[in-house]
Amino acid sequence: MSTKRYTVTSALLYANGPLHIGHIAGAYLPADIYVRYLKAKGHDVAFICGSDEHGAAITLQAKKEGVSPKEIIDKYHSINKKTFADFGINFSIYHKTSEKLHHETAQNFFKVLEQNNVFTKKSTKEFYDDENNLFLADRYISGECPKCNDANAYGDQCEKCGSALSPEELINPKSTLSGNTPIKKETSHWYLPMQNHEKWLKEWIEEGSLDGKNHHDPKAWKSQVLGQCKSWIDGGLQERAMTRDLDWGVKVPIKDAAGKVLYVWLDAPIGYISATKQWAADNKKNWKDYWQNQDTELIHFIGKDNIVFHCIIFPIILKAHKDYILPTNVPANEFLNLEGKKLSTSRNWAIWLHEYLKDFKGQEDSLRYTLCASAPEGKDTDFTWINFQARNNNELVAIFGNLINRVVVLTHKYWGGIVPGQNNLTDYDQEIIEKLANFPDKIGVSIEKFRFREAITELMNLARLGNKYLADTEPWKLKSTEEERTETILNIAIQIAASLAILSSPFMPFTSKKLTEILNLKNTSWNNAGKIVINKNHLINKGSLLFEKIEDEKIAEQLEKLNS
Repeated sequence: MSTKRYTVTSALLYANGPLHIGHIAGAYLPADIYVRYLKAKGHDVAFICGSDEHGAAITLQAKKEGVSPKEIIDKYHSINKKTFADFGINFSIYHKTSEKLHHETAQNFFKVLEQNNVFTKKSTKEFYDDENNLFLADRYISGECPKCNDANAYGDQCEKCGSALSPEELINPKSTLSGNTPIKKETSHWYLPMQNHEKWLKEWIEEGSLDGKNHHDPKAWKSQVLGQCKSWIDGGLQERAMTRDLDWGVKVPIKDAAGKVLYVWLDAPIGYISATKQWAADNKKNWKDYWQNQDTELIHFIGKDNIVFHCIIFPIILKAHKDYILPTNVPANEFLNLEGKKLSTSRNWAIWLHEYLKDFKGQEDSLRYTLCASAPEGKDTDFTWINFQARNNNELVAIFGNLINRVVVLTHKYWGGIVPGQNNLTDYDQEIIEKLANFPDKIGVSIEKFRFREAITELMNLARLGNKYLADTEPWKLKSTEEERTETILNIAIQIAASLAILSSPFMPFTSKKLTEILNLKNTSWNNAGKIVINKNHLINKGSLLFEKIEDEKIAEQLEKLNS
């Protein structure tokens, strides 16, 4: 990776409810792993996220709870910000789109686009709930999906099949406020004629070319991302309204636009920019370096339901503004299911992250490991409590934890925690040292290609290598008769443990920190891994168990809770 600077975003989370594991597996854990890796390599990274606090989802939740939209966003922003931090998702900033800075940024964006004649203004007849005297935003309309026939699709997308929709496409539309069939009433809006941008979008997405220059490698993009974009473009892009008739959101900054706000999918992605502005101001940096410098790589981590917005609508907006860089990759994940069924917050078929953190104190990394090892990278995957228990007990405890425990215990038993040196190396020792040296690159390349499952498998393979080496050499049988040989074996085993401390940091930061403290490591740069990390006579601390076994009773409790 030659670039010096990265802007990495995770999808802004609607502040209308708490976090669940589907959110984490989709857009947040992969991004956190990627960012931690980049930082371990010494790169300059802005990791941007925050609450999406506008749109109908907020007002609907406020109505449901009988409070104001502001009370809703304040409540869930604070809950989710803390939950992310407790789970080790280390954003540079977790911002809010209700902040004044965001409103100003989004409004200025709109004004520039309006001045550049990017929008067309026209009057149309829109869905209107005459009982509530309200034009209905996308999320205020539900009906039958024209693609999969699910009865509960919304006016912007079908959550069952993931199709992006418009209210006009719904079969038998109903107002979610009154349950009535809405009427049509005339109103005017600013539209983004996406069809005007098809040519350059096609070149950019399919060929990686922008303004006649090579921009990125399209082969590095996931097939489902390319496929969805291609399907949209080949089907012919349509114009989409960029304003809404609502009283909650960023007000349209034009004289004749009273009662209108920016469409949430115009407003929300600009939230990445306003958040970066705030972070830069707080840290004495220049925000433009992260959004307007061609040397910066922009990467969006999202779920598959947001592909169109991040690969078509937002890039159009960025390019039309003329000052901004476009993403070099949008590694969207598929969906995570739970116990064989689709996650559903309305049916409470979910594992809420703040509850997990309470029920499994000190076991953040057990969930991070499991979610990464079964991530929905190329297809939907399934989280089960039994699989979670198996991965924790059979891999983290029995392989990774076991290796560290043996190495630390033996070093203290034989040499009081002082690391012995390497003496004469056998062919087998050399083979192990050579294999160890390959792991940082193997894991790193997988991360750079957004293959996090592959990367974490390699990490566990390194722990397996360490266990096999100890099992093959049996140093505990040699200490009394072959002192020098025992020293060499333990030294090599300690180097494996030290590399594990470094290489586990993107995936399991809590474990990495514990192990770093046990081994008394000072330099944890990624580039040190795979080498002699710990020198002879280095003092390591006494160990403690890295992972705790999870008993059947605890899993039974979770299954009972889920099914209650």
